[in-house]
Amino acid sequence: MVKITSRNHSRFLSNTLYWIDKNRWLLLAFLVGAIMNLAPHPGDISLTGWRTLSVTAMVLILIVSEALPLAGVALFIAVAQVVLGIARSATVASTFMSDAVFFIMGSLMLAAAIIHQGLDARLALGIIRLTGNKTSRLVIGLVTIAAILSSFIGSHTVVAMLLPVGMSLIRNTSLDNKQVTNLSALLLLSIAYGAIIGSVGTPSGGARNAIMYGYWMDLGFHNITYLIWMKHAYPLILLEIPFAIWILLHTFKPEYENLDSAVRKLKVKVAHGGVVTGQQKLSIFLFFLTFLGWITLSERLGLGIVAIAGVLLYIVFGLVKWEDINRNTNWGVILLFAAAISLGVQMQRTGGALWVAQSLTALTGDLLIHSEPLRNGFMMIITTVMANTLSSAATVAILGPININLGGDPITTGYITAISSAFAYFTAHAAPATMIIYSSGMVRSSHFLRAGWRMGLVSMALLMLVTMVYWPLIL
Repeated sequence: MVKITSRNHSRFLSNTLYWIDKNRWLLLAFLVGAIMNLAPHPGDISLTGWRTLSVTAMVLILIVSEALPLAGVALFIAVAQVVLGIARSATVASTFMSDAVFFIMGSLMLAAAIIHQGLDARLALGIIRLTGNKTSRLVIGLVTIAAILSSFIGSHTVVAMLLPVGMSLIRNTSLDNKQVTNLSALLLLSIAYGAIIGSVGTPSGGARNAIMYGYWMDLGFHNITYLIWMKHAYPLILLEIPFAIWILLHTFKPEYENLDSAVRKLKVKVAHGGVVTGQQKLSIFLFFLTFLGWITLSERLGLGIVAIAGVLLYIVFGLVKWEDINRNTNWGVILLFAAAISLGVQMQRTGGALWVAQSLTALTGDLLIHSEPLRNGFMMIITTVMANTLSSAATVAILGPININLGGDPITTGYITAISSAFAYFTAHAAPATMIIYSSGMVRSSHFLRAGWRMGLVSMALLMLVTMVYWPLIL
């Protein structure tokens, strides 16, 4: 009996130590939260503001360590706000469902409907007809088309549509991926980086844009339309595209300068799909109609309602079934974006964001207040670094309110935050576009870093140029 009891105790201790080791980051997050909430808070910030910062600190640890799935982090944000007395449950619920969340949800649903219609195959054939067979021209075509498309329908959708094109070209060139390592990285990163570059072009280009748009609405800035966003962001896209092409071509020297055989095989494969169907034409028309709604009706109806109306049209005309949308829409991602927006709203309302901003300006001797270029550069650097550690949407959710309180024009600050959060070129997990490309197994983590640091520096320099030269002319 003693031996059995001893064995049970040993097993219990072993299981406990295993559980602690497996969940060490989760425990660390709760420990940090407990210390921040039990210790006396600084006198120049409210108790609710300090508790909001404690939730933010815990969320950062959970996201970076992946101790909880992202949907789990979203649920934690909702529960923590109520349990810690930051806001009442009704208030938290209202911040979870806003027009920005509708916009994100509608955009993801539209993406699922577009892919369901098989338009990715048509896109493949169109790109090849435009670019020809030279590797360098294919890179130009992939970067440019990915950038333009992602500015309207989101980077993850565009990458999902173009990835089969790149993979087919690679596999039709060589069955041994080790013999075309540079070609693989060149073609697939052209898709990923092009999609990332273009994702800042419009409010529908990414969740980060919708989150910032929601902050502006919450602050009372209702005059920022779809076209005004494009007016600010699109010149930067046009500047970045040639630099991205040059960097990729000089970072990864392709093993084959011409892909005649691969392109020929892909053309035959795509051509077997037949002519464009009536449903595909209607699908394109309805998306164009939704796009026009974003431009003309967003001020009156909101971007989110227009996006949801577009999805409704797809369902009404029988272009997609609800079962397909439900199966192919990542509801966990939508929940995380809603939670991120909610946390950002509380950071703003409780004064937590203002306190962090004031602490940062105090550390720099008020340089951030008196020097606009230095303040803008500082925001670009911390946002870019954080976006490559977390995700773009989480970065905007956390840093958006802080950056807005650093001083200067909130509109300019918001654009800088949203745009520089897209500079997630360095790591494979930094953005959905890079994660999808990495999941193909044809590129390595080191490939992102080799080209990413160059893209990051160039993108920040170009954004600084746009903020100093172009934006003052249109404000």
